[in-house]
Amino acid sequence: MIKQLINGQPEDCVATTDRGLLYGDGLFETVAVVDGVLCHWQRHLSRLQSGCERLGIQTVDVVTLEQECLSLAADIDRAVLKIIVTRGSGGRGYRAPEEPSATRIVQLHDWPDFSPACAERGVAVRVCNTRLGHNPALAGIKHLNRLEQVLARQEWDDADIMEGLLRDSSGYLIEGTMSNVFLVREGCLLTADLQRCGVAGIMRTLILELAKQLSIDVKISHVEMKHLQQADEVFICNSLMGIWPVVAVDARAFTKGPITTRLQNLLDPCADTGNSWQA
Repeated sequence: MIKQLINGQPEDCVATTDRGLLYGDGLFETVAVVDGVLCHWQRHLSRLQSGCERLGIQTVDVVTLEQECLSLAADIDRAVLKIIVTRGSGGRGYRAPEEPSATRIVQLHDWPDFSPACAERGVAVRVCNTRLGHNPALAGIKHLNRLEQVLARQEWDDADIMEGLLRDSSGYLIEGTMSNVFLVREGCLLTADLQRCGVAGIMRTLILELAKQLSIDVKISHVEMKHLQQADEVFICNSLMGIWPVVAVDARAFTKGPITTRLQNLLDPCADTGNSWQA
């Protein structure tokens, strides 16, 4: 980690009574920083605010948060900005304090060591045994309780496997441990319905918007494993990787196809008019 602010101060610890630590009672955002720009800032901010509203967490002071993020991102060529908002400190027990004061953590991390080959030639992934439980109250938001993803990521240590795909308790394909998943079948994009579980990623939303602009048919629905086997193309995405073609899912081989290539060529992971912020 390069830098960190906790409630605006350059500290490196939170109170042991913080509910984010005790219960995962909070949310986070992972923002790409490129040449001092907070990529898709307004989208990340909107999702964070929406998540706070859904969880009943004290509203974030947007101006203060922006200033803190920009101060860390200034003069940075490329890095990862992580924002964490918790309900704050409280006593023992699940009941929230009557007047909680949210904890605000902003961290600047080194950019991950992604090989250019991941985007150019594609990646191999696997299907995980760990399943996602259904919880519509938490579906879509980036809450701090990531134990399902932690357990899934422990299933492999093969450096050639770049991601694990997660199904829900009904067996439908939902997402990756750190990404959203798209299939292409006969020219149509298919991605999971996230009403019961999963994270509605920023890059997922951008791809859906771009597909509409390009008149590419899109279906948001339950994705069965047979759909994965029948797919012509598969790709994964998030705010840091952009789009990575999938060339293997366990023993099933795929090729980087024309729709994946077209979307990659037209989607700039950081360019989004009105939704980035210059440090």
